[in-house]
Order: sequence, then C-alpha cells, then structure tokens
Amino acid sequence: MESVQSLPPHQQQEFMKNLEQMQLKDSLAMYNNLVSRCFDNCVSSFRSKTLDRGEVSCTEHCAARYVKMTQRVGLRFAEHQAMQQKRAADAAAAAAN
Repeated sequence: MESVQSLPPHQQQEFMKNLEQMQLKDSLAMYNNLVSRCFDNCVSSFRSKTLDRGEVSCTEHCAARYVKMTQRVGLRFAEHQAMQQKRAADAAAAAAN
C-alpha cells in the first residue's frame, strides 16, 4: 500500500474504487459458492416449501464449515505473504551489505 501513497490523489481514488469493486466481486463469488455447495450437499427433497430439520441442520453446519475454512485459508495466505515479504526484505538487506 506504500506505493499507492505515492500516486496522485485522483489515481489513489480510482485505485481504491477498483479495489472495493474487486472485494465486492470476491465476496459475492464466495457467497454464491457457499450457497451452491451447501444447497447441493444438503437439500435433497422438494416436497414442501420449507426445508426439513435435517436439511436446515446440514445447511447450517455446511455454511459454518465453509466460513471457517475460508477464514483459515485467508490467514494462511496472509502468513505466507508476510513470510515472502520478510524474505525479500532480508535478501535486499543482504544485497545492500
């Protein structure tokens, strides 16, 4: 984000707008994937307008597992990025010496 600070104000605004749009798109894709996956795995009958208890329970557990998995992957990705940045900084410091 430091490089964003060096941009002119109008480009910073455009960058942030694009970033927000990408985040929204990613959030919607994650939500749609969650709904599709849990519906396909948990809903098996269409005898009534409402889900039966087993389908509701399955859907709730599926959604909870999906969200937990997504958060865990996000944390691991952030850890990996931090390690990569540290390695790059260490390499740059070693090269400077």
